[in-house]
Amino acid sequence: MTIVLAFLPAFRFHQDIQMNPWVVILALAMAPAVSNGFARFAYALILPAMRADLGWTYSMAGWINTANAIGYLLGALLTFWLSRKVASSLLFTRGMLVTALALLASGMTADITLLSVFRVLAGIAGAAMFISGAALVAARFPGDPARNAFGMALYIGGGGIGILASAVLLPPLLSIGGAAQWPVAWLMLGGLSVGAWLATWRIVGRLNTQQHKDGPRRLAVPWRLMLPSLAGYFLYGVGYIVYLTFIIAWMRNNDGGVVLEVASWSCLGLGVMASSFLWKGLLARHKGGVPLAIACLGSAITAVIPLIFAGTAGILISAFGFGAVFFMGPAAVTAISKHNLPALLWSGSIALYTTGFAFGQTLGPIGAGVIADLFGSLDHALIAGSLVLTLAAAVSVLQRQFAQT
Repeated sequence: MTIVLAFLPAFRFHQDIQMNPWVVILALAMAPAVSNGFARFAYALILPAMRADLGWTYSMAGWINTANAIGYLLGALLTFWLSRKVASSLLFTRGMLVTALALLASGMTADITLLSVFRVLAGIAGAAMFISGAALVAARFPGDPARNAFGMALYIGGGGIGILASAVLLPPLLSIGGAAQWPVAWLMLGGLSVGAWLATWRIVGRLNTQQHKDGPRRLAVPWRLMLPSLAGYFLYGVGYIVYLTFIIAWMRNNDGGVVLEVASWSCLGLGVMASSFLWKGLLARHKGGVPLAIACLGSAITAVIPLIFAGTAGILISAFGFGAVFFMGPAAVTAISKHNLPALLWSGSIALYTTGFAFGQTLGPIGAGVIADLFGSLDHALIAGSLVLTLAAAVSVLQRQFAQT
């Protein structure tokens, strides 16, 4: 997709063709590919090599993803403040560029302090890119819930592209070259992210993203009416990241080879891409917390399938199933914002959801790492993550429609 988008400007399409809403959504879908597929989730593929080469404990390995989550939290807070001051298109393009540079820098040092700094930077920029991209997608089809829901699902499904690309590239690299090749893995991710930025900045930069400065200044996000989904999304952040941080390490501990790593991570990416089509109707119909609750419960169930059904089939089913549900959490809270709030508040609402979610992400990896170190097994960490996701589902389903349009 990145290659196709890169050549669109070269052929000098008419502006009305290049700015077709579906072309724009394909460009915007590079945000989850970079901010999530590359900058966050691909770390699970690199973690075993870094842990082996650098002598890290599970807690230290979990901290590196916690650092990224801290950055994501800071980025969400910053975007919440900037959403009324800076064009979403500018936040998107600058965020993608900074994320790409942070990934490149991660491959240039073995110092855990510097690595933490670069992971924080990737999180800050990734949050700005992801939140602004979601707001831009939400504005593509005003007044058409069905197309808007499908567009949002396609946007979120872009994360599957990043997951699939990292699945194809990273495990063979680390298997053939050994654990010491982990810096090259980061450089590859950074290079792909630079390519995504080059492919999208002209398209996204042309979007009309007026900040409605002349609107009512006192209009605020009604967070009290959103408490069930805010709490559920926070718990979702705590739980889902455990699986995505440690599942590859769990496979390594259970004699999973590079072929199984490629296959499972590819199934994860394909599941994310398939979710675009599986969820579009649900997102269009429901204006409350049901889609978020289903995403949480589905993630809870699929995360522990490898523990219940041992073997290759269990792992692959788990990976595809988790991919088909977990990325719909962000789509679900974006749909809640779209269905219930005026356009002026979409960016702020999405940023508020992302702030709670990001705070949860800071707790998940290091908490699961401590549990794994304490019990000497990642099984307990995966179970803990699943239990938190189950609680997230129970809380999220309490969210009701609160339309204030």
